[in-house]
Amino acid sequence: MTATALPQTDQHTLIRGARILGGEQADILVIGDRIQEVGRLSVDGPCEVVDAEGLIALPGFVDLHVHLREPGREDAETIATGAAAAAAGGFTAVLAMANTSPVTDTAEGAERVLDLGRRSGLVDVQPVGAVTKGLEGRELAELALMARSLARVRVFSDDGHCVDDARVMRRALEYVRAFGGVITQHAQDPRLADSQACCHESELSGRLGLPGWPGIAEESIVARDVMLARHTGSRVHIAHVSTAGSVEVIRWAKQQGVDVTAEVTPHHLLLTSDLLTSYDPVFKVNPPLRPAEDVAALRAALADGTIDAVATDHAPHARHDKEHAFVDAAFGMLGLETSLAVVSDVMVRGGLLDWAGVARVMSVLPARIARLGGHGQPLASGSPANLTLVDPDAVTTVDATTSLSLSRNNPWHGRTLTGAVVSTYLRGRVTAREGRLA
Repeated sequence: MTATALPQTDQHTLIRGARILGGEQADILVIGDRIQEVGRLSVDGPCEVVDAEGLIALPGFVDLHVHLREPGREDAETIATGAAAAAAGGFTAVLAMANTSPVTDTAEGAERVLDLGRRSGLVDVQPVGAVTKGLEGRELAELALMARSLARVRVFSDDGHCVDDARVMRRALEYVRAFGGVITQHAQDPRLADSQACCHESELSGRLGLPGWPGIAEESIVARDVMLARHTGSRVHIAHVSTAGSVEVIRWAKQQGVDVTAEVTPHHLLLTSDLLTSYDPVFKVNPPLRPAEDVAALRAALADGTIDAVATDHAPHARHDKEHAFVDAAFGMLGLETSLAVVSDVMVRGGLLDWAGVARVMSVLPARIARLGGHGQPLASGSPANLTLVDPDAVTTVDATTSLSLSRNNPWHGRTLTGAVVSTYLRGRVTAREGRLA
């Protein structure tokens, strides 16, 4: 073994003995913001050595779907606190949804979010632009100006609202095709599931007296949008897929060559609609929790590649918005700090994904969908040093009071999960260790 001579400048870190993507053990030498070498290494010169025996090294996670609430609702979350939660959860990049106040529907608004993210220094915060002005579904927002801005927006979404007008959706798809953008759709036909719908429509919703949210409200929009994507030759991404019917539509569309991608949340991979019998508003989310048969279909679709990515839909809320009677409470759950553990428990320990598969759905494909070239790269010589070290055997009982998020609407509180993020590196600099900022 020949020792690598270290330059006198830059930060040097030797991560020793990690299993790359869960496979063979190797050392990772990081110099500055890049991976210098991977293999069985020794170094000649001063260097921080990190003992990663028993840990798995993965490319840093990328979350396609977070709500950071700033500007407008800093009582629930700020970009700084959301970035801290993301770093603790193993993320090196997150996409911040546009449903803020004011809405991110201008180039100036997108650049403001980008700047606030850069100030955090913890993760790359990439703004998502609104599809329509004010999320009102009528007039297209400044799509091209946002794409040409310093923020280089490539993902557009009215998340929280469905772009339900087919003509507006078609125009948006045609418009973003010119610069390689993608429209992320919140699939909810408001004529089939209105703003009050909060429980999967079934015998359960009737028994609980909660407004029903039928699966067809999602599936009909997914079907329409994949056909519009085929017609326009553009890209469409389906947010928070929640039903077996949507899975079948997406699977068919991919077989036809339609440029469609999709994401699933950790909570839709594990939690089921029977939890609503408690009327606990922490379980109120949009789309709603679904029955076990839908959950099984989502897991299988993530395993076989029909669903491309895991995205948290991290949705913090202040207590005065969430702690109400179920029908009056705000929609949404926290997810950034617990995402890896849920995926580990459900998909890895369930035998549906290996750790290379986890890297695919939590890093590689999300980065590719969002066109984030510096993320989701192989852990190899020359790659940006964006990586996450995971302890696959760590057992953790979730405590909502220790979250780095400002909010506490954590559906995992008190649950025991297996698999934990040990440390996160953004361009060679450690940002978080064992759930806390480094």
